[in-house]
Amino acid sequence: MTQPIGNPSHIGNLDASQLGPQPTYLPADHPDVDARKRIDAGEEPIDVAAALPASSLAWAELADEAHQEGRLVDAYAYARVGYHRGLDALRAAGWRGAGPIPYSHEVNRGFLRALYALGRAAGAIGEGEEAARIEEFLHSSDPKAVEAIGRGE
Repeated sequence: MTQPIGNPSHIGNLDASQLGPQPTYLPADHPDVDARKRIDAGEEPIDVAAALPASSLAWAELADEAHQEGRLVDAYAYARVGYHRGLDALRAAGWRGAGPIPYSHEVNRGFLRALYALGRAAGAIGEGEEAARIEEFLHSSDPKAVEAIGRGE
């Protein structure tokens, strides 16, 4: 072996960028794609969530509305539904509980927005430990997501 053991650049046919969990990308037929179109066309998020209950985006939108109106428990509940529907979709897409979930992939944004909304709502209702865990999860999913969500992207 010609490379140092402590810092391998290749292992077999893999380079260092291929080690560890690979990014997860929700598929193009995920309900968030249709939800985005419906919301952009002016349909109310409550109606979109009723029609597409597996859409994390619809639940994240409802959580944002509830939060803006000061309905913090509603915001928490909506965000939790979106989060869990997103976890189901991520697992179906091959996610194994760890690894990047890139915000740059449009279809992943509904889940990441629901996760962000859940952390915000958890903090608002005094669930500090949960809020901290969610912040860590969001950061490990995509460190740029919090800033992008905060900018309204």
